Amino acid sequence: MVQSVPQAASLRGTVALPADKSISHRSAILSALGDGRSHVYNFPDSADPRSTLDCVRGLGVHAERDDGGVLTVRGRGLGGLQPPSEPLDCGNSGTTMRLLSGVMAGQKFGSVLTGDESLRQRPMERIADPLQAMGARIDLQEGHAPIRIRGTQSGLTPIEYRLPVASAQVKSCVLLAGLYANGRTVVIESTPSRDHTERMLGLEVQEVGGERHIIVGEDHTIPAANWSVPGDFSGAAFFLVAGSLVPDSELHLDDVGLNPSRTALLDVLDGMGADITIENERVQGSEPVGDIMVRSAELSGIDVGGRLIPNLIDEIPIIAVAAACATGRTEIRDAEELRVKETDRLHAMAQNLTALGAEVQEREDGLIIDGNGPNLLGASVESYDDHRIAMAMGVAGLVAHGTTTIAEAECARVSFPDFWSELDRVASF
Repeated sequence: MVQSVPQAASLRGTVALPADKSISHRSAILSALGDGRSHVYNFPDSADPRSTLDCVRGLGVHAERDDGGVLTVRGRGLGGLQPPSEPLDCGNSGTTMRLLSGVMAGQKFGSVLTGDESLRQRPMERIADPLQAMGARIDLQEGHAPIRIRGTQSGLTPIEYRLPVASAQVKSCVLLAGLYANGRTVVIESTPSRDHTERMLGLEVQEVGGERHIIVGEDHTIPAANWSVPGDFSGAAFFLVAGSLVPDSELHLDDVGLNPSRTALLDVLDGMGADITIENERVQGSEPVGDIMVRSAELSGIDVGGRLIPNLIDEIPIIAVAAACATGRTEIRDAEELRVKETDRLHAMAQNLTALGAEVQEREDGLIIDGNGPNLLGASVESYDDHRIAMAMGVAGLVAHGTTTIAEAECARVSFPDFWSELDRVASF
């Protein structure tokens, strides 16, 4: 599908956001491992969470989502999963594959985790290394999926693992494996990453010498629970930037997850001069939630790097669009992780923004963008079959003079099935 996006005169209204993917994955997996029946409210119908549901069903777990978005899961407990009759297909979801690898490493039966062509090209040594240190028997194919895990009869060995790079997926993988270890497993992170897993499991977290020690013991159990999934901040990010860039705009985004390990984009946009207000802040389950309003503003360039990066890694493509339409230079660094996502996102954004007339220098770990205000020119660009690239270029199209066309734009459904219709609904052209 080729999506055409003309320049918008304004954006106004309330945006209907998808449910948070990160929390959705975890709620489904933890419910499957729980003792009894759990309910997950506002569970999304997007591709990646569906992959997680398909995988837990393949392990003998009953999980059904009704038309109102309520997911009912009959948990089998930590020791009750059943051997899968075929490889567990994680689709395009790296979160599904990495988190479930931690669970499968502790099972007495073997399993294979695979995915689509894109997922099979993404690095998996980062989870295999700590799992093997715990005694798991894992085989990769030249460092990638399919991941073959042979069962362990005596349980895993607890470890103290210091994350070499900030990664919520690797952290969560080790913590989930720690549920099956014969002792106390500790994950140490020097740079904080998304903390949904430790929040949802209710794990002990200690601050030691400026580092976080997350601890899971062998006696940890998972009770049945009712989870409520907030609106996805990563989905909100596209409309926060769009509402900032398009003149005469005012957008409202309600019930958005505001976990501080996810919202560094708000700090970046504030530093660029955005007009964003948060109201009605509250706690929903274990997660902070609030309503956000964004109005048009003139943005200025900013430096983005260091400890901020793990907490806005998914938002860097849309930050690059904001930078291209700002005044002055923006430098994005320490973001080499983007080269091993669904596509090489640094290269994809450099190519696409250059096609729209932006001044972009691609660096090994980031981008240097010399913004010249909202002076982009409509052009034909590629999504690279990456949902975040497609949506970022959709926002760029709202600002660019003329019309921008995005190839393979249907990939937005991976995380935001209604993105294009929501964009069209709130825009005046």
